[in-house]
This record gives sequence, structure tokens and C-alpha cells, in this order.
Amino acid sequence: MSRIFWNTFKVAPAIAASLLIASNSLAAESVTEQTATVPTEETTIAQTSPVSSEVPADTNNIEQLQRYNSEISGEDGMSQVTNVSQFRDVQPSDWAYEALSRVVQTYGCLQGYPDGTYRGNRALSRYEFAAGLNACLRQIEALIGRTPTPGGGGVSDSDLQTLRRLTEEFRTELTTLGTRVNNLEGRTAFIEQRQFSTTTKLVGEVVIAASEVFGKSGPTTNGQTADNVEPILSNRVRLNLDTSFTGKDRLRTRLQARNTVPFSGALTGTNMTRLGFDGDNQNDIEIHRLEYRFPVTPNANIFLSATGTEYNDIIYTFNPLLESAASGSISRFGRFNPIYRTSAEGASAVLDYKLSKQVGLSLGYAVPRNIANRPETDTPTQPGLSLFNGSYAALAQLAFRPSNAVGLGLTYVRSFSNPPPNPNPSGLGAIGAIGVSSGTGSAFANQPFGANTPTTTNQYGVEASFRLSPRFVVSGWAGYTQAEAAGDTGIARLGSSADIWNYAVTLALPDFGKQGNVLGFVFGMPPKVTQNEVTTRQDNRGTSYHVEGFYRYRLTDNVEITPGVFAILNPQHNDNNDTLYVGTLRTTFRF
Repeated sequence: MSRIFWNTFKVAPAIAASLLIASNSLAAESVTEQTATVPTEETTIAQTSPVSSEVPADTNNIEQLQRYNSEISGEDGMSQVTNVSQFRDVQPSDWAYEALSRVVQTYGCLQGYPDGTYRGNRALSRYEFAAGLNACLRQIEALIGRTPTPGGGGVSDSDLQTLRRLTEEFRTELTTLGTRVNNLEGRTAFIEQRQFSTTTKLVGEVVIAASEVFGKSGPTTNGQTADNVEPILSNRVRLNLDTSFTGKDRLRTRLQARNTVPFSGALTGTNMTRLGFDGDNQNDIEIHRLEYRFPVTPNANIFLSATGTEYNDIIYTFNPLLESAASGSISRFGRFNPIYRTSAEGASAVLDYKLSKQVGLSLGYAVPRNIANRPETDTPTQPGLSLFNGSYAALAQLAFRPSNAVGLGLTYVRSFSNPPPNPNPSGLGAIGAIGVSSGTGSAFANQPFGANTPTTTNQYGVEASFRLSPRFVVSGWAGYTQAEAAGDTGIARLGSSADIWNYAVTLALPDFGKQGNVLGFVFGMPPKVTQNEVTTRQDNRGTSYHVEGFYRYRLTDNVEITPGVFAILNPQHNDNNDTLYVGTLRTTFRF
């Protein structure tokens, strides 16, 4: 009997060694898989639900276990190895070579796969663990059967003392291990019971900013002048609910509340002083965005939006470090080419297709906000509404990006703006009004034929971005708009045309002073009318220049502070207007 216990104890290290090697292999493969499958934000939509698998029926478990037993025991494959060199994929340089050799030579308790491999880096399944344990137990039985029990006596005192000593020596480790397993099971059950959703992830962003305008403003929309607009403290809060059903798609529902009154015509006499994150709904919570994106082929993706999406939210703008309203340029104009704003936060459909690894084509159709959901009526009192009968903006962009360091884009937009005759029909407000330059240039550039003239445009944009070094990025764009009056009004006639230009150059220094920080500069000309067949205006007899500087300082991974200032020289493209300065201290929180 003592020999039985002793032989059992001698083979026990074989089991322990097998488990140690398998667990290390499992851990190594797990880390490799996690590292290899980390998605990037630009190329994939992360799966938010945990991976789940169905548990096979009991009969399937037994059949699979028998199959593994059969394979590992050599009935359908290779027999027990007598030397570790019999494994084709095990080399003397492997870190576990000595342990494998000891298991084979000392205990004879190690078998491989039918193809003569050991597959040491492969994860250990529960079936393979059971099959390996069964092989070791069979070896124990064989050792016991071959070892005679002298004298037929029982267990000796020395055997019992050895077993007791080993038990006491490892009691603490075994107890600790069991406690850790129990704690992990409890924590896993707690998380599963209280998780927000298995398919939806909540992402939040809060912007709090103190801002002020300096300098003598020109005539405002009310005909008054405003000197040194009083400083304001405002906010913008966004909660994104990102849902994935397949792991490659994403349904985004955005809740938003904000109260940043734009520094526009009513306050400063020009839209050129607008901040990049402005907008005011008096902090009422609204569904600001509802969109769904999904792949149709490995090279094609579809983006559908019911509300709240601009082209810049979907299509690459070639100004990667300055395009974000929360962490990029502090001004509205400095973020990207105004051509991407023609969709006016409305409903849209976009096809993004990769012609090759370097070339992509984007096609889009968009309707301004609060227009697509209003059907066309038979009366002339409310024209220009609905998905296909009203205002729209159709876009095509060809993007050439041979690497992450170089990008070139050619963009074209065909748009039609037909504002409702009532400035506020059914709650439309200012949305739907003529805005050829998307509220970034002079009033003349936004409404070259007046506020009540239907207008069509052909807009052309060229964008480029060059990462000259890891810490030096130059980007820029040039835009040309050919506007045409689509109706007769008091100041315009059908077919009247106007030419509008804008350009900008941006410079970004990432990791300036600290990793994650960005020092940025912008210089450009906001949209300006260079020719108009209808009329010339005093506010377009000069040239405005936009000069901006900001520094984004990352306090933590979730908190950023951005002081910045920009100046508008000759506002409204009028040499008689004094320079305006806009300063802000923007703090961004993410969670």
C-alpha cells in the first residue's frame, strides 16, 4: 500500500508540470490575442458585447472528450513519446524544453498530437486538459500495477510523514489559490449582473469654456455696435450611446445639452468670430445625433443618419489634429474646409468605398436638419421642405492617402438652398435659411443674393495634410464656390452668379512639451465674395484674415485644458472695421 501512495506521489509532479506548461501557454496566447486584436478608431468599430459561446449538450461533451482521449492516447494517432525530440515543433532553445524532457523521461506521461507536434503555444481547452489528466492517471495505474507491494503491509510511517509534510508545506498556497478563484468568480458574477448593456457602450464628453471678444465690433445685425462683449461661461455636454450588433457595425444615439451663444452677427457683426464648439439650446436635453454605420463588403461602408450629422463627422477632412471641436481648433473656421458643413447637421446617407489601399471614394447625400421629416405640401406657403423636394447637398470626394504621413483630397458639393418663406415655420427657426458658406465667412458670402433668394452652388475643395515628422504636421485647404440665384427676388434675378473663395494653412506640433499635448496655429482667409453680378457691398471691399494660436494641455487621459486666442483682421472683409480678438479657456472632460 505504501508503494501505491509513493508511486502516486512520484507521478504527481508530472501532472503539475503539465498544468504549469499548459497554463503558461494559455497565458501567452491570451496576451498575444488581446494585443493583436486591439482595434483602431479609424478602421474598425469595436464590439461592445463580450464574446459568448454556446455550451454543447452533455452527449456532445462526452463524445468530444472521448475523441481527445483517443487522440492523446495514441489510438488514432501517435504513440507515447520516449524522447522530447520526437516532437517536430519542440527545439532545445525553447524555454520549457527541460521541463518537457523531464516529464517524458522520468514519468512517461506526455503525448502529442497525431501529426507529431506538441503545439506548446496553443491554448489548452478543457477537453484537452481532461484528456491529459486521464493519460497521467493511466500512467499512475500502470506504475502501481508494475510495482509489487513487499510483505503485503500497509502504509509506512515514513510515507505518511512525507505526505503530511508536503500537505502542510503547501497548505497556504492552496488555500490562497482557492480564495482567489472564489473572489474572481464573485467579481465576474457581480459585473455580469450590473453591467449597463451587453451591446451598448456609454461614452461622455463635457466642454466647459470661459470666452470673451475684445475690440470694437462693426455694425451688428441690429444695426448697433458692441465694444468688448462681456465674458461668458458656457458648456456643452454630450452622451453617446454606441451600440454594436455584429461587432463591425455601430448605432450611435447622442444626447446633447449646450448653452454657448455664438459670437456671430448679433454680438460682433460677423460670423468670423464664432467658436468651434458653439451652439445654444438653453441646456435642454435633445437627441442631437442618430446614425448607423455598417459594412456591406470588406471595402465598402454605409453611413445612415436621421439627424445631427455633418459630412465632417463621416468623411476624412485632412486636418486630423485640429478638426475636433472639443480638442482641436478653438474657432469654427480653423477646424476644416467649410465645404464639409453643407449638410447642416441633418439627415444623410454616405457610401465610403476603398478603391485601393491608398485611394478612397466617398459619395453622400444630405438634407438640412428639420427638413427631411417635413412633407411637401400642395400650398405655396411652405415650399422647399421634405427629403427630396427641398434643400440638399450632394458630395463626392476622392481621397489619396498613401500613408499616415501624407493625404490629398479633392471634394465637390452640389447644393440647393430654398428657405421657407416663414422664418419660423413649425419650429424650423434659423435652420433652413440660406448659408452658402456655412456660417464661417462674411454675411455677403453666406447669402450672396439675400436671405430670401433660392440659391444653388457648385463647391470645389482641395485639402492636403503632411506629417513632416512625428512632431510636425502641416495641413491646409482651398475652396471655391460658384453660387447661382435659383429664383427672382427684389435684389436678384434668376441666373445671377457669384464667386466665393476661402483658404487656410494649419500647423500642429503634437507632443509639444508633454506627450498628448498639441500646439496649433491657423492662418487663412474666411469665405469672401470676389465677384457678384447682382451688387457690390461695402462689407466686401477689403480682405479679412484669420490668425489663431492655441495650446492643448493634457492633464490626464480624461482631462484637457486649452487656452487659445484668434484675431480677425478687417472683419467682414471691410478695411474700415477694427480687428476683433476672441479668447477662450476650454476644458474638456471625457469618460
